[in-house]
Amino acid sequence: MSATATSTDPNRQHLETAREQIARGDLQQAALTLNQAQRTQPNDPRVFMLAGLMAEKAGNIPKAFDGLRRAVTLAPDWGPGQLELALLHARQNQMREAVELAEKVAAREPRNLVVLAGVVDIAHRAGHLDMAVRHLRRGLEMVPGDVQLRRLLARDLGDQGHHAEALEIWGALIDENPQDAEARLGRVKACIAAGTPAQAVADTTALMELAPGDSVVAYYTAIAHGVTPQHQPPELHRALFDELAGLYDQHMVAGLKYKLPKIAAGKILERYPDKRLNVLDLGCGTGLLGVCLGRLDGFLIGVDISLKMIEQAARHNVYDRFHTVNLLDALRDTPSSIYDVVAALDVLIYAGDLSDTVPDAFRLIVPNGNFLFSCETAPEDGPDLVLQASGRYAHRRSHAEAVCRAAGFTTVEIEDLVLRYDGNEPVQGFLVTARK
Repeated sequence: MSATATSTDPNRQHLETAREQIARGDLQQAALTLNQAQRTQPNDPRVFMLAGLMAEKAGNIPKAFDGLRRAVTLAPDWGPGQLELALLHARQNQMREAVELAEKVAAREPRNLVVLAGVVDIAHRAGHLDMAVRHLRRGLEMVPGDVQLRRLLARDLGDQGHHAEALEIWGALIDENPQDAEARLGRVKACIAAGTPAQAVADTTALMELAPGDSVVAYYTAIAHGVTPQHQPPELHRALFDELAGLYDQHMVAGLKYKLPKIAAGKILERYPDKRLNVLDLGCGTGLLGVCLGRLDGFLIGVDISLKMIEQAARHNVYDRFHTVNLLDALRDTPSSIYDVVAALDVLIYAGDLSDTVPDAFRLIVPNGNFLFSCETAPEDGPDLVLQASGRYAHRRSHAEAVCRAAGFTTVEIEDLVLRYDGNEPVQGFLVTARK
């Protein structure tokens, strides 16, 4: 750094040092550095912004908001301070405030690509695809050939159901770089979502050459060739669930009106009002079933492929232990006759075939115990297992009952219900309660 830069901005060195210290978790030293910066310039908004980020890193969220709000008060027209405050709101699941502030920052600094990236991140966190697409298009007006912006736009358009435009963007990216595995996989997913999986064969073939032995590529290759895989590889969803973990509860319960854990917990507690039972929660996610059950006079074990989801579930302090494994491995490796209840809520829509899952669950359950699981509903006049355009499996109701009875369950109760909403449309499914 030159002497001129130091003389014109006496805090620059302090602030750069503090940011590096915060990034590596050296918060005590960062605090000392920021104290020096504040003595140099008592009302520097950058100092308060970094103090807010440091407080968030330390887990002191109220102090984080205090610091960032002070920065915005001191410099109401300064985009970076407002953006960091908006991002903090988003990380705390305060989406209305985050979106409102993000839009203000974007309007104030429309040519700032750093602001654009933050605004798009907030839009994705909030599930506002229209907002994300609008800002991504604006970004591409500034940097028309940007690969990452085009990838994000194609993905979001596909999620909105605009498959033709998504396919056009993926195609252009592949034409420019045939080795772009992300673009090829994006086009594969777009073809499947558009109901034309056979058009993905060329891309899955190329991907097999680019990533031989990749389980996700093998899964999509089967679909492209008209084969319904019996199970989905855990790697297909682990990264997505890791990304969604901090937002999952609000997204599912508030956004998608997800009530299945509450319904299932009601059935369990009706059967065990004294809470003296052992429960295995397969695909526990962020622990919504555990929250509805509360502490048990027994043990509650959570299983999920996403470590980030398990970290969220652990915060509720109702689970006794967790295992970061996929559902099929958990069922296969767990000793017999341990649990009064095994639950698999909103997880078989990813696991797929019931023929191994249900008998293994039967083995784990004590006599008179229950297996509760949910499925999305497949037409009764079709196959037992259907892979939908959403990427989720649906099961025939009668097949689910038949598999339960064949496994040895003596009583099988099935309740039809709306599992959640997807694009404001109800997702029809059913909850099975099978008793051993």
